[in-house]
Amino acid sequence: MSTHRGRGMAELIHEGRRSFSFEFFPPRDEAGEAQLWQAIQDLEPYEPTFVSVTYGAGGSSRDTTIRVTSRIARETSMTPMAHLTCVGHTREELEHILDSYIEAGVHHVMALRGDPSEGPRAAWTPTEGGLNYATELVEMAHSRGDFRIGVAAFPEGHPSAESLDQDAEVLVAKARAGAEFAVTQMFFRSEDYFGLVERVRAHGVDMPILPGIMPILNLAAIRRQGELIGTDVPDDIVARIAAKDGDPVAMRAEGIAIAGELCEELLAGGAPGLHFYTLNRSKATREIFEHLKITV
Repeated sequence: MSTHRGRGMAELIHEGRRSFSFEFFPPRDEAGEAQLWQAIQDLEPYEPTFVSVTYGAGGSSRDTTIRVTSRIARETSMTPMAHLTCVGHTREELEHILDSYIEAGVHHVMALRGDPSEGPRAAWTPTEGGLNYATELVEMAHSRGDFRIGVAAFPEGHPSAESLDQDAEVLVAKARAGAEFAVTQMFFRSEDYFGLVERVRAHGVDMPILPGIMPILNLAAIRRQGELIGTDVPDDIVARIAAKDGDPVAMRAEGIAIAGELCEELLAGGAPGLHFYTLNRSKATREIFEHLKITV
């Protein structure tokens, strides 16, 4: 099911295939590297449509991202997608990084504006000589090489968006600039995802929008992350998790069950697939697949 250079997510999804994909982050040390590759080996049998590798704030993990994605391209059957952000880079540096990806055999890129080092709610200050919007990076990648391009989407709106409609217009502009699909930030209500899809379709844009899934294994951590990116953890979900307080095994199982229920609603409602934020571990994702009765 893996895609190669000539075919992308849009074709696969329009053929009626469901896309299952996984996201990893660049490891910080040897132990992290071993954990990452164990997760990759555990998840490869599920034949993901692609696996993405994130990019540290301000380009801090650029070399590791390039190294990991190129190793995935060389040593596995999976299609690697490298993240790239505008933060901290001049136009020339971004062109060089795109050329490095091509040389490494990486032809799928997730083009993002990226967050300021102070976080996604901080005021955006473009790098001198750099780009200001993800749309500009999409245009650059589209014109620079044979890239298949993904972008970010925000079911509850980006923290800096004036409104949900304006946020959808930004995603539409990315599609028209050359992006062929989008992956959403994590969210916990299927209606938020389907609302975003409807707003984009109202503009006549049919780009596939993959829902991003992060199971709640630690309520405090997920709330902190949610506050940063503008994602709300609904009261009913908090209550379900909190009811297991004091029993970490039961709390984790409830978090997996909630994620599995969300995935079922999304797929039943017509979502073209699922994108899992793995945090470089495979167990939670595999447990959600078991919930969905998806086997290798």
